[in-house]
Amino acid sequence: MERSCESQEHYFIVLRRSKKGLSRGSIGLADAETAAAENITAVVYSGGGSARSRGTVKKQDTFTLSKHQARLLLSVSPASRRLELLGNLQLFNAVCELARDDLVVVRLKKNLQPCLVKNLVQIGKKEKPGSLLMLGFELDLVDAKEDISLKKTIVTVEDIVQVAPSHSNRRQPLREIIDLGSNRKVVSRITSMPNLNFLNVKKGSIIPKKLKSESIQDLSHYSLEEGSMAEVMSLNGLTVYGVIRWIGVPEGKKSCWAGLELDSEVTTCSDGTLGTILEDCNEDVAPVAEDDVVPRLVGRMKGIQGHFNSCYLDATLFSLFTTSVALNSVFQRSADAEKCISHILIRDIVNHLRRSGFVPAESVMKFRQQLGCKSFATEEKDPEEFITLLLQHVLHLEPFLKIRSHGELSQEAYTHQIIVEKTQLPAMPSVQQLLEMSFVPSCLIVQMPRFGKKFKMFPKILPSTELDITDLLHCTHRECFLCGRLAEHECIQCLMDPKLQPGKMKPYCSTCNTQVHIHSSRQGHTPLKITLPDPPPEDAPVRRQPMQLFAVLCIDTSHYVSFVKYGPDPRSWIFFDSMADRCGDDSNGYNVPVVQWCPEVGDFLLQSEEKISAEDLSRSSEAVRRLLCDSYMCLYQRTDSQSI
Repeated sequence: MERSCESQEHYFIVLRRSKKGLSRGSIGLADAETAAAENITAVVYSGGGSARSRGTVKKQDTFTLSKHQARLLLSVSPASRRLELLGNLQLFNAVCELARDDLVVVRLKKNLQPCLVKNLVQIGKKEKPGSLLMLGFELDLVDAKEDISLKKTIVTVEDIVQVAPSHSNRRQPLREIIDLGSNRKVVSRITSMPNLNFLNVKKGSIIPKKLKSESIQDLSHYSLEEGSMAEVMSLNGLTVYGVIRWIGVPEGKKSCWAGLELDSEVTTCSDGTLGTILEDCNEDVAPVAEDDVVPRLVGRMKGIQGHFNSCYLDATLFSLFTTSVALNSVFQRSADAEKCISHILIRDIVNHLRRSGFVPAESVMKFRQQLGCKSFATEEKDPEEFITLLLQHVLHLEPFLKIRSHGELSQEAYTHQIIVEKTQLPAMPSVQQLLEMSFVPSCLIVQMPRFGKKFKMFPKILPSTELDITDLLHCTHRECFLCGRLAEHECIQCLMDPKLQPGKMKPYCSTCNTQVHIHSSRQGHTPLKITLPDPPPEDAPVRRQPMQLFAVLCIDTSHYVSFVKYGPDPRSWIFFDSMADRCGDDSNGYNVPVVQWCPEVGDFLLQSEEKISAEDLSRSSEAVRRLLCDSYMCLYQRTDSQSI
């Protein structure tokens, strides 16, 4: 009987914001008489499941849901996050069909944990007339450590990142075998947690809420973290729902507090200001963490969708912003205007990519059209030209490089073009060798000695996973090449001396400088005095200045792709192609961006340079071959994780 009634109910989620004010991600129930009409009149539900308001929305701006799907999504907040879950429809459908003893992987306290599904449960208070009950899953932790008291946990649909259905012949989805109408198990999203009595709250603000625990670690017992839904009691006894946006110890406080964003306004509240109020904060999303890269980024329709000669831009933006913190400080700067180009870049591309793992071609085209030159929206460009425009005119950053010649500042640049004599280097030089032959910023973008698809000086170049730029920096302490003491001189003519490790920079202390240049073959050299800062403490080691490779842009037959190193693990490599596949024809189709996990790249780069040089690339993977043969730009960041 209940199932028959449910089939006549028309639940939906709003895809685009309505002129009537219905927000993206809102869940509603259409009136029966308008369910098939162009404009739907509906009841819209709040995050707690109660009927919040009525509104009208165009049918074309909605996506139809079953009642079961609506209940699962209603427990997700903010509302826009629900649409991100529907972006991976295969996973969402699998979660909706979960049965007892299915194996799932869930994100608990920022860690991935295997669990067994045990039950479908209601989240929140008892049902009220006209309300839509939120649903979650009761899980058993697999191989839970004995010192963890919480053996069971309650999660929502957004916490589940992988599903492995059991193969039992008797397997039935929980939605079919559990009668939620007569034998309902009612739980809170924060089961066993004491009420969070709080001061005053206003919707949309981040407010501190004092907990009974004395430290952040105490919250682990309740399985609380940022993004968890909480049920709290206000001073006037009203039960309200919200999402935890912040957990910590405020300045001047000793105990742990939590900040909530409420689903409904409480009129007795202050604005809850603590630091900067939410409305004055810039929206930003942290780079994708190493553990999240594979579940969030790898797959078809992932990354940045290519369109109309955009691969140079797609590969560059993906490399610079997906997982690296090198340029992260630009997000702390407020935009000059709501629609300025940097705001479009950060909001519509970078934040969207980091949050959901996908950016549609429309967002990229909107950005391209704002770049000041029509050709950026239609023509293929060189990444070096785009990077200069991006960093100088869009993000307003100072040049990364200030190059001196004869002691004078002669050039400022965002990228460094390698210019060397081919005869000075081996058949497959490393980026470290190329850099030392031709020339610390917090970000270093090195252009290989090639020009598009027409000219390539070396058939293969090995991307150095770490660069030591100490000997390239002006006014910094350096080690003597021979004895390791503080260097005071350097000799350019010694650079390629066959008896002194050709290709290595040659700084010398005063004693070694004199001894080296006594030799008859070096008496014509003209070593230069090094400009030094204040002398270091006696016997203090010289601090090296390493930089870490975080991305490589590659080109082959006018098409740009990128490899991204997304974490400290040597095997943490992904490959991105914004136009890897295509659906439909040239006029009505669209490109399919693909991100692939390629740990074999890390395995290959762990080998010595000598072994790599002798490697037969025809026996290596396609990813390794493309990395070595097609590299165009190598992107490095400081290893101390500081951004500019």
